[in-house]
Amino acid sequence: MESSGGLQLVGLIFFQRRVCAYFTCRCVGLCTACCCAGLRTVCFGLGGRRMDICKTFGMYLSICFLLLGGCSSDPQEQVMLGDQYSDGEGVPQDYAAAVKWYRLAAEQGNAEAQNKLGVCYAWGRGVPRDTAEGMKWTRLAAEQGYLHAQARLGAMYEAGSSLPKDYAEAEKWYRLAAEQGQETAVLKLLWMYHYGSGEQKDFAKAMKWARVASDQGMGFGSYHLGLMYHTGGQGQPQDLAQAVKWYRLAAEQGERFANYKLGVMYRDGQFVPQDYAEAVKGFRMAVEYGIAEAERDLGAMYENGHGVPQDDSEAVNWYRQAAYQGDEKAQFDLGRMYANGTWVPQDMVEAYAWFSIAADGGYTNAVKRRDDAGGELSPEQLSKAQKRATKLLEKYGTEKNWR
Repeated sequence: MESSGGLQLVGLIFFQRRVCAYFTCRCVGLCTACCCAGLRTVCFGLGGRRMDICKTFGMYLSICFLLLGGCSSDPQEQVMLGDQYSDGEGVPQDYAAAVKWYRLAAEQGNAEAQNKLGVCYAWGRGVPRDTAEGMKWTRLAAEQGYLHAQARLGAMYEAGSSLPKDYAEAEKWYRLAAEQGQETAVLKLLWMYHYGSGEQKDFAKAMKWARVASDQGMGFGSYHLGLMYHTGGQGQPQDLAQAVKWYRLAAEQGERFANYKLGVMYRDGQFVPQDYAEAVKGFRMAVEYGIAEAERDLGAMYENGHGVPQDDSEAVNWYRQAAYQGDEKAQFDLGRMYANGTWVPQDMVEAYAWFSIAADGGYTNAVKRRDDAGGELSPEQLSKAQKRATKLLEKYGTEKNWR
């Protein structure tokens, strides 16, 4: 082959999932074979000598463009070069340069570039922040059917950011993106239909999108199918067999809360035979993700010796971890431990403080216990306990978990 004053390389590109075939790339004084960032490229030089030349697509694509004077008019190549500058792949990170290439492609009608240019304006990357300009480019991309722009537009309408809050418009754009398989949009629709208010709340539609999410391998969808069968509602009867089925699938798909729900069902004997050992297993898997409810319930298993040897020290440990995350029932249990002197020294000041923040979080049983504890304290001790409660509330105040 003729080299035209430089080295000619023929690159055989191996993508992670497919072989893309080979191509040649010729530049003045230097030719390079290019591959996608992070993927392996095997390059063959003169005489068939193997050389590991390409490390990232960005490095060599950028060299080619720069040697050619940056004159590519192909919008997809412009988007790719914009990405390299945006990510700092093979070139110094330069948002202004990224905007330049995105704009060139966007002005040719490339929807991906329009969406990325919209993001740059929304976040002020490479250009002064301009929400109106960002909205313009995002809408152009969305109207061309670009799924990520449609999802972003839905989020803007839902949040009322850059646009007046409009749930009907949010639903419309989420649905368009979800019908193309955009995961965030699928989950947003599921959330809106399951937890929304008024006309938004639609159990049947929530079930539909939960199934779509599950079919796409999203544990969030399988979990919500289990949850909806577990609780029933809006004409959907409770079905514990289906709940167990979907919780198990969600757990296999890595949904962190599903193991906790399975643990609850085994503990309470809901559809499955009561099995404390299996309940403990589910709770242990859930606490690895820091789920406060699982930490609290594991503490109760240790306190009562269900599925594990009875161990008050372990009970206090798990109650404390859950209480620190704002779980009001665990805060109550920790107060109870201090009031009774169970494994920890009896301390009515500390008991009062934990009962107080549990009551503040809405745990009604804590109100009487707080008042009873306060009745055992001197005025000085009560003042100290109230100050302690204020500090605990600031640090560990209840944070309701949406699940």
